[in-house]
Amino acid sequence: MSGRFFRWLDERLGIRSVILPIITHPVPRNVDWWYVFGSATLVAFIFQIITGVALSFSYVPAPNSAYESLEFITNRAVLGSLIRGIHYFGASAMVILVVVHMAHEFLAGSYKFPRELNWFTGVLLLFLTLGMAFTGQLLRWDQNAYWAVVVAAEQVGRTPLIGNQLAQLVVAGQTVGGATLTRFYATHVFLLPALMFLLIGTHLYLVINLGISEPPQAGEPVDPATYRERYRKILEEGIPFYPDAAWKDVVFALAVGAVVVLLAAVVGPPVLGARADPTIVRADPRPDWYFLWYFALLALIPPSIENIFILGFPLVVGLLLLILPFIASTGERSPRRRPWAVGIVVVSAVAIAALVRAGQVATWSPNFDPGPVPAAVTARMSPSAQQGAIIFQRKGCHNCHLVAGTGGLRGPDLTTVGARLSRPQLITRVLNGGINMPAYGGNMTPDELNALVDFLQSLK
Repeated sequence: MSGRFFRWLDERLGIRSVILPIITHPVPRNVDWWYVFGSATLVAFIFQIITGVALSFSYVPAPNSAYESLEFITNRAVLGSLIRGIHYFGASAMVILVVVHMAHEFLAGSYKFPRELNWFTGVLLLFLTLGMAFTGQLLRWDQNAYWAVVVAAEQVGRTPLIGNQLAQLVVAGQTVGGATLTRFYATHVFLLPALMFLLIGTHLYLVINLGISEPPQAGEPVDPATYRERYRKILEEGIPFYPDAAWKDVVFALAVGAVVVLLAAVVGPPVLGARADPTIVRADPRPDWYFLWYFALLALIPPSIENIFILGFPLVVGLLLLILPFIASTGERSPRRRPWAVGIVVVSAVAIAALVRAGQVATWSPNFDPGPVPAAVTARMSPSAQQGAIIFQRKGCHNCHLVAGTGGLRGPDLTTVGARLSRPQLITRVLNGGINMPAYGGNMTPDELNALVDFLQSLK
């Protein structure tokens, strides 16, 4: 009976004629454990989809319900805490796996002929993975998520000519609210996964059609005229992917899954911050660890280059990654003959690790107990400026900015800001915010704004 059922399926699905040749396609005999990261990333993505669907049964994408629905999932839903923990640590695992996979392919020169499109689609999948991680963080709809949206909108708003339109596209209007949350939910749940499924299918087709790149050997450069024949001879001595090579992928994927589940069970999901409240500006928006390096980088660059950096850095890095296989499609693949490639990976890894550490122990984070502005500073100011000093304290400005040695270190020292910036410049900065500073345009009355600017102008 089982034989008849298999033949019935085979006639309709083409198991022997289509599926088996795919899973048993030959691969180079000397593929090692570095080749498991691609398949492990795919498995992690599948688990993200499964746990995401489970969470969507209880999550409510509305400003007055999103936070409460996550509290319900975490504290009262059956297995809710475990599933949310798996989803959170699964996102971290997926980011790590895709980055390591890309680093290995870069070091091995696997982006060279004829696999330029493999690399191109892989880079796009990296961008989408980071987009999934970012939009997922915002769905928590706590203070951290709310101000992260504000900061993101402020950054895209720096784009020349279309900055205002891009900012409105991010927040779905003029202000962060219900439409913003709905947009991020739809992006996270529908748009990005759909694009990822399309690119994953394309990426897998390219891998099967062109074959897995063989481990590089020094002194065997890629020559389009001879590579295909050389690769054909390598596959003649190769092994079937299943079962001879696939067992490594299975073992590694199971190990990653076990670590994710263990962390979810022992550590649990991320703790929710305070409920999102736009009237409370004493917040410390800080991204999840995989974006912490960029957060630290933006905080540490000189203010004079922040506009150029915000626009130029992601654009340059993204373009370099995308065009790499088209400008270096031939030549040596072995990292022994490409020390510059090893240097790029090592320097990037060390820099990112150092920036993540800096973001975790940042002395430039807000100081939520800075005390009032020193009386010696305000003693000779006008009544309006003295009132502005109170507003400076009440709105949380003193948490991030030093004045006469007191305050926070996150923002620039404002002790002599009145001598550096004009009144229109101060008003613009207060209303529109800065690189890590929220915009106060919708959270301050005209009288408060005038008093605050009087105070800042008096700081000379």
